[in-house]
Amino acid sequence: PDTLPLAGLSAFDAVLVDVRWPGAAALALAATRDAGRPAILDADTAPVDVLERLLPLASHIVASEPAARIICGHALDPESACADLASRTDAFVAVTGGAAGTWWHDRGTGRVRHVEAPKVKAVDTLAAGDVFHGAFAVGLAEAMPPEQALRFASAAAALKCLRFGGRLGAPDRAETMAMMAAHWPASGQIEQKA
Repeated sequence: PDTLPLAGLSAFDAVLVDVRWPGAAALALAATRDAGRPAILDADTAPVDVLERLLPLASHIVASEPAARIICGHALDPESACADLASRTDAFVAVTGGAAGTWWHDRGTGRVRHVEAPKVKAVDTLAAGDVFHGAFAVGLAEAMPPEQALRFASAAAALKCLRFGGRLGAPDRAETMAMMAAHWPASGQIEQKA
């Protein structure tokens, strides 16, 4: 963490970190948030002290169900866990539930909303979470509204589950946009980027 080139982070439209290197994640989140860019935390299973250290530094938190339970300290359904997490931070909060979809806290209404995951016959879920988080970061970097970024991420993760290969099974933009248009017809209005 002491040698992390934080000045270089200002060149990015969003920064995504996970819990595996907490020291570097904390520095990157703080620098990115201070720069006014999306500082996204992939909150997955980790010791509660690691999660509690990183949560306040993120502008966007996307937690797995197991991580949300660790943070909340008790078993909750994803919707309740999302509300509980949102009450602890000013960040955007979402809780992923795999094939069940994603719950996110809408600060505008004060309610938890749900983004349904596209229904697919999964053959390999390895790296689906990584693909989801990466696509969500791309969506935020491109200034998609949060719900649209979650749909983009859900479509990418669903497509990844259709093929073997971990991250090698990640879809490209055209495939992801086609899945969005098929599952959420109004989503097809996102500009096609190269």
